[in-house]
Amino acid sequence: MNYFVPVRSVLSAVVYPVQALASMPSDVGDWFSKFFQDHKKLTTKITALEANDLLNSFRLQKLQALERENMRLRKLLGSSFRIQERVLVAEMLTIDLDPSSQQVVIDKGAQSGLFSGQPVLDATGVMGQVIEVGPFSSRILLLTDPSHAIPVQINRNGLRAVAIGRGLGKKLQLDHLPHNADVRKGDLLVTSGLGGMFPVGYPVGTIDVISNIQGKIFAEIRVKPAAQLETSREVLLVLPTVKVVVPDSEPSLAEDEQ
Repeated sequence: MNYFVPVRSVLSAVVYPVQALASMPSDVGDWFSKFFQDHKKLTTKITALEANDLLNSFRLQKLQALERENMRLRKLLGSSFRIQERVLVAEMLTIDLDPSSQQVVIDKGAQSGLFSGQPVLDATGVMGQVIEVGPFSSRILLLTDPSHAIPVQINRNGLRAVAIGRGLGKKLQLDHLPHNADVRKGDLLVTSGLGGMFPVGYPVGTIDVISNIQGKIFAEIRVKPAAQLETSREVLLVLPTVKVVVPDSEPSLAEDEQ
């Protein structure tokens, strides 16, 4: 019957706070459980995103390194087309940290046909020569080593000289040129071919400093190397020129008749 509807409504309003208070622990527990579950999922997701971002950064750095290596190789191979000799590409393995010795080790050796005294270039000029050959690796003496000397000539006028290394981070030195020698700042030096070690015409460096000191017989001339000695990773090894043997011509008919 509808007589008790108002009473039921009043009783429902009175009882509601008790019901709400009774259900509060369960609601609070559900809220905390959901909060911690969402927080855990969010933390896991953030960790995964950070790892993915780190991996992408590493891949990007690797791609940039590969791009730079590709550019170096393209430049290196481009320089090989400008020379007539056969060449072999090698990569540096280690660098001698001794300041009094300028040497590097490359990943090619006797198995690849290398030999002692072989000329070594990079994309811009002469780097040095092979001094020690192993089965799978070789040691290169750089231009800047104090014990290294290379015969050169000024490309402008053909004047010959010898470029000598002076140590780490120092320019090459031209020896035995008098004060009145036809030498200008910016002159390009190339290999002269004397001595039979380096073929003619490879860039060695440019004249950077000319000092005419009174009391000295010869001028002090400094040369900036053309090769990127401090940054090059790949090198070109000049291989011996293959000699083509032309067979003797067949005897003529007149000779046969004789």
